[in-house]
Amino acid sequence: MSVDGWNTVLVLGGTRSGKSEFAESLVTDAPVVRYLATAAEGDPEDTEWATRLAAHRARRPGSWTTEETAGEPRRLADVLSTAQPNETLLVDDLGGWVTVLLDPEHQPADDVATIAELAEAVRTCAARVVLVSPEVGLSLVPTTPLGRAFTDALGAANRAVADACDAVVLVVAGQPAWLKPTVTPTATATPTATATTVPAPAVTATATAPSGMSDADVEPTPEVQLPDVLTHAPPAAPNQEPGNPWAAPTMALPMVATGLVIQPGMELPMPDEYAGPQAVDRLATLDVPGAGLGVLERAVGFAAATQGTSTPVSWGSVRVLLLHGDHSGGASAGTVAGESARRAAQARAGRGVLARLAAESGASLQVVDAPTAAPIEDQPALTPEQVESALRYGWRLAEQAADAGVQLLVLGACGAGTEAAAAAVLAATAGAEPPAVLGRVITDSGEIDDAAWMIRCAAVRDALHRTRRSPRSAKDVLAELGGGDVAVATGVLLGATARRVPVLLDGPVGLAAGMVSRDLAGQARHWCLLPDHGGHPAVRLAADVLGLTPLLDLRLDLGEGANALAALPLLRSVLSLAAALPVHPSLSGGESTGDTDEPGYVDPDDSEPDYTEPDYTQPDYRETEYREPDYAEPEPDGPGPATTGADEQPASGWRAV
Repeated sequence: MSVDGWNTVLVLGGTRSGKSEFAESLVTDAPVVRYLATAAEGDPEDTEWATRLAAHRARRPGSWTTEETAGEPRRLADVLSTAQPNETLLVDDLGGWVTVLLDPEHQPADDVATIAELAEAVRTCAARVVLVSPEVGLSLVPTTPLGRAFTDALGAANRAVADACDAVVLVVAGQPAWLKPTVTPTATATPTATATTVPAPAVTATATAPSGMSDADVEPTPEVQLPDVLTHAPPAAPNQEPGNPWAAPTMALPMVATGLVIQPGMELPMPDEYAGPQAVDRLATLDVPGAGLGVLERAVGFAAATQGTSTPVSWGSVRVLLLHGDHSGGASAGTVAGESARRAAQARAGRGVLARLAAESGASLQVVDAPTAAPIEDQPALTPEQVESALRYGWRLAEQAADAGVQLLVLGACGAGTEAAAAAVLAATAGAEPPAVLGRVITDSGEIDDAAWMIRCAAVRDALHRTRRSPRSAKDVLAELGGGDVAVATGVLLGATARRVPVLLDGPVGLAAGMVSRDLAGQARHWCLLPDHGGHPAVRLAADVLGLTPLLDLRLDLGEGANALAALPLLRSVLSLAAALPVHPSLSGGESTGDTDEPGYVDPDDSEPDYTEPDYTQPDYRETEYREPDYAEPEPDGPGPATTGADEQPASGWRAV
């Protein structure tokens, strides 16, 4: 949840300003959230107030837990003080807390001391906390003593809590304005109140370098089309202790609610087995001047199967998940230090190849930080606990996308050593030889670095030798060889499968996750589509094992995720065309969509009598007996084929035109 490293955030705003929705958007990536409700139930006859409370409850995901603190004002400080580092708390709101604090039932009490106690609890809280509070300092001074007492107490509470928080944001008419720190964040989380994500409009922006990047790394473009960048990225490095945010139990998964966990052999949904072939058969009837859509008909069949209809529509809401996770040791030989972090920072700032393609496609972009994997030649990449947390976290990312109305996920990655990690996974799951699936190492100057390539091969070889007696189950492979990005990607594939969301794979990380997911849920690969192999030998082999034939052979190498986005407009055009084209006149009962005035046109109504449906209810109607016509097989003129002439039908295509 933390925004650019801040751990506690105070969200201020007026009535109906959107402050609560904004605060909720900051914690949507947390595996589980403790929602601390401070408002009292109120008068049972006040239906309007009850409706407000019900609306707040309806917005909370099922994985959140709600705790009422209205009974005792000091309990809120106690909860904050005892919260664990792996927890995420959302307090909504301090206005209700002050109302209870001023209640005569709690008097006499030292309100100033209670507010100071709350501020100290926020300052020392080990958990990640988002607090919501009304900003009443901009309104008129109340005319009643009780109203003035409330504004005074709330103003004092806001000042004390704001001083204790790492960040403060004021929401006005749904627009966040960051007050603390004084430097505007590189990107601001946007509320996800609607089901679909609308891309940001073109804005005039002065290119500035985010932290860790020089001015030379940022394109000086005055007019930039920015994608909808979801900056409430997951907490970085779950392998860091203390404060492991992924270690928290989650109720996001349907199976967790029944006491189960992600385990091999899960029964997840399959695409519609009939809709895909029906959609492909339907393409043969469309009014297309040529032979049809060629290999792209597979994209139509895939969309039809995943949408459960023979007339699929183009994907509207698309989200790109960019997994940023490095691999230590020899796997990252030949990479420039800090290059993957620069790419991730570019994406977060809405710049770079991936962000530009996302903006052109109207796709939202979410950067996900995965833990750095340990050197696989010496030790396991992750611990078993980290693997479990990463799988659940990836599942939760897919769930959040489905809840936001996303119709298609694009899975990409940027990290040092990802190709070597994917090669290790392929070697462990498909018996591949590392040199055969490791691509050549290309330096920034475009030269081939054979020395770095040999170091990567040696690292994978040593890792396989180290684990030669280890089990080869999915979780064992992720822990020993895969690393954080592959584990999160596997969770994304499983969660997307559970929510029936198709995924475009792009690059070694996604394909390695597809190989691992077979042991957990074999249905996952049927929800994946591979637009292009990108020239990666690991992608080619994994695609062959998974049965994912690449649609294109463009050999794009723009980075993971960018290759799929470059092909996305073509796939969308094909789906739109297949859904909009009418049936060919020769297959529609003689109907024509042409101009009735063109020469040679004959209206069928003028040449054939109208057909009248018989009245089956009349007594003179008699059902005739159906007789199957006699069939006699034609006798050949001699030995061999009946004719040696050319086929009457074309060898390819659906019909002669």
